[in-house]
Amino acid sequence: MSTTTATRKAAATKPAAKKSSTRTTARPAASANQATVRPTARAVLTITSKNYSSWSLRGWLLTRFSGLPFEENVLPPDDPSNRADLLLLSSSIRVPDLKVGDVHVWDTLAIAEYLNECSPEAHLLPADPKARAHCRAISGEMHSGFASLRSALPMNLRAHFPKFKVWSRAQADIDRITTIWRECLQAYGGPYLFGAHRSIADAMYAPVCTRFRTYDVKLDAVCDAYCDTILAMPEMKEWIKAAQAEPADIDELDVEF
Repeated sequence: MSTTTATRKAAATKPAAKKSSTRTTARPAASANQATVRPTARAVLTITSKNYSSWSLRGWLLTRFSGLPFEENVLPPDDPSNRADLLLLSSSIRVPDLKVGDVHVWDTLAIAEYLNECSPEAHLLPADPKARAHCRAISGEMHSGFASLRSALPMNLRAHFPKFKVWSRAQADIDRITTIWRECLQAYGGPYLFGAHRSIADAMYAPVCTRFRTYDVKLDAVCDAYCDTILAMPEMKEWIKAAQAEPADIDELDVEF
């Protein structure tokens, strides 16, 4: 056998290099996905009044629940656009607003979904698909519904109105909310709406707990205990303490009506 023939046969038996190349290019793709899910860039959450803004509270709780370190950018409530948001006169709620590096998210449920992707270990959504769908459904209902409750019982953490008269439309919203709470607490065992972990739903309904206390809404024992659980969270105590120290007042929300 000639030297040339032997060389050709040896070359033919060598493994192709394409398979090794494919494995190498797959690794950076996985790393890139992981980097996207776990951001390391500076995070800034823009909110407004801690006394009056229920949407600010929801976004702030979601970010705290997720474990993502962030800075607060607090806008004054007497700014005209923020005042319109708080008085339900704006066509679009502009807070909370989350920026993480070049990622910008400003809708509360969009922030919730983004944070769940960033921090799946925080269990903002339940692991079980059925429970996860349920959590999204009741969070969406809070996000888009209960207009009568919002207008009749606006969030005001510094105020207390004993024996407040709740009109029928707001009472219908209260009845629906307490039904949601009882169903979740029974189905998932509490102490939070979807069991042992605080979820998107708990952040969405936390401002309602403050409204029930502000306006002296009478609740059944199960729902009253759930309010106690939410208001006893360290994050809620921190938020309420800051709200009580706020200097700004919005006269329209500080009167009994």
